[in-house]
Amino acid sequence: MKKHPNLGSTLDDLLDEDGVRPQVEAAAVKRVLALQIEDQMRRRKITKSALAVRMHTSRIAVDRLLDVTNGSVTLSTLGKAAAALGCRLRVELV
Repeated sequence: MKKHPNLGSTLDDLLDEDGVRPQVEAAAVKRVLALQIEDQMRRRKITKSALAVRMHTSRIAVDRLLDVTNGSVTLSTLGKAAAALGCRLRVELV
């Protein structure tokens, strides 16, 4: 019986092998951040329009912030969103 070559491999190994790990991780982080912002908005009963006013930006900018497929959100925008929601933004390398 032939041993399966990927037995014991991890998803990280597969993503590294395919050369897409950085893109997949970045997309996952963006998705988590958007969901966390939406969760905080819901908890505080803050609409997109109200968040835009608190951030001194447009509603369209908030839509981009919450769009999980838009990876062009800056740390500055994330920081403004966090402050507008009464939260802190923490970025770390692991």
